[in-house]
Amino acid sequence: MRIEARLRDSARRFGTKLALIAGDVRLTYAELDALSDRLAASLAGGGIKPGDRVLMVLDNSHEAVVSFFGLWKAGAVPCPLYPSIKAEKLSVILNSTEASAVITHARQRATVNAAIAMAKMQPLTIVAQADAGDDLGDGLRFEDLVRAEVAVPLGTFENTEALALLLHTSGSTGQPKGVMLTHANVGAACEAIVAYLGNTAEDVVLSVLPLSFGYGITQLVTMVMAGGTLVLEKSFAFPRKILERLTEVKATGFPLVPPMAALITGMKDLEPGFLPHLRTITSAAAAMPPALAERLQQLFPEIRLFLMYGQTECLRATYLPPEEVSRRPLSVGRAIPGTSAFVIDEDGRPAPPGTIGELVVEGPHVMSGYWGNDLTSVRALSPVAGGRRLHTGDLFQADADGFLYFVSRRDDIIKTRGEKVSPQEVERALYALPGIKEAAVGGIDDPIFGQVVRAYVVVEDGVTFTEREIIRHCAQLLEDYMVPKSIEFRDALPRTTTGKIRLGADETDIVTRGNVA
Repeated sequence: MRIEARLRDSARRFGTKLALIAGDVRLTYAELDALSDRLAASLAGGGIKPGDRVLMVLDNSHEAVVSFFGLWKAGAVPCPLYPSIKAEKLSVILNSTEASAVITHARQRATVNAAIAMAKMQPLTIVAQADAGDDLGDGLRFEDLVRAEVAVPLGTFENTEALALLLHTSGSTGQPKGVMLTHANVGAACEAIVAYLGNTAEDVVLSVLPLSFGYGITQLVTMVMAGGTLVLEKSFAFPRKILERLTEVKATGFPLVPPMAALITGMKDLEPGFLPHLRTITSAAAAMPPALAERLQQLFPEIRLFLMYGQTECLRATYLPPEEVSRRPLSVGRAIPGTSAFVIDEDGRPAPPGTIGELVVEGPHVMSGYWGNDLTSVRALSPVAGGRRLHTGDLFQADADGFLYFVSRRDDIIKTRGEKVSPQEVERALYALPGIKEAAVGGIDDPIFGQVVRAYVVVEDGVTFTEREIIRHCAQLLEDYMVPKSIEFRDALPRTTTGKIRLGADETDIVTRGNVA
């Protein structure tokens, strides 16, 4: 079943039920279905054809949700991008995707116009939330398109192997790659997520995750599949406001990333169980340090905590059931239902338990390839029964029970004194020190050892450490070659657009690195 068909199905079953809350806007399933029908008809009438790529430069909003479903109903391919994307990068993506249109909010219009001026393409521009007096030139008002009546009944599309999403990510080169996900890919991943989370029509999920991000998009699709309610917030910039909002909407589910968990558990005035309606917290996009997971469970003793791993190329790969979190705190679990994930050695054979090798993922959720990059696609993918095999490029090991453990990205490994150091292992030791709010670890060049380990830390308010105290703490938990040789204190650590801490990340960068499910 294609993604837009899921909305139509839920509109039939739950027509008057609330589907979306975004700011002051509330839409039932019937209203979301009707608005996206109108947008689809207007897009088709304006020349958008099946298979056309349409860039979305939108904040988390009802316009973004309507745009996704309107584009799918028109047979087009949404290409959501982080709303603070720079014009230069946007122009590159405009050219590479040969986009037919750009849907944007008025506040991002200057960036979009600058990108179009630099690009070879001259796409149709659709602007949401423009003031009545704004001159849009040849552009169209989003609000006009969703008010237009559907004169001719919309056709339906049946091909689940058609592209559903073109998501931009990057690897070690930093150059954006367009990940091609089909309707079948997205459906398979989201069906598995609904199954292991046990989502139902009673769920209310509050998400601050950007809808340019696979982890954010899966919140939308899974709620539509289950008939639940999605509450969208633009960001986690004001954590206490989000906590108040969780209480206000009686949220049952809250997807987060580890830095968000660190901010919440660092609030000393919160009482355990203060969100009585919350049943599920999920974490992805980066490894959750065990000390942080433990503090979350202390603060929310009744919730089910799911630790997960994935990549844009497959949306989700593994999950650790809540009952295993305390038993296997370093694990990201096993493959999601209907798929497989395992570690291979350098010869491509399944690696024995405890051996570090590359994680490969197989199943119907694995992407069809990279847009316009056949060579990279061939290197990453190979056909298998029931789908494709994805070489993730991430180093893992498995235990005797088949539970998987993230070690590092290949390009993150620090080589010092002839040994290989996983930054995540050092970061876990740092987070085990009470008073450390955020931590990141990298290698710096050294003329004798090749590289040495440096830690970058943010401490909680009112806490002070010396460099020596932190190094001594690490020496109690780590082998000597893993112990940081220097500590740099920071007010904040750089993050990717998905909220993941990453050294060298530009907060306005559109791309996401590594595991970004």
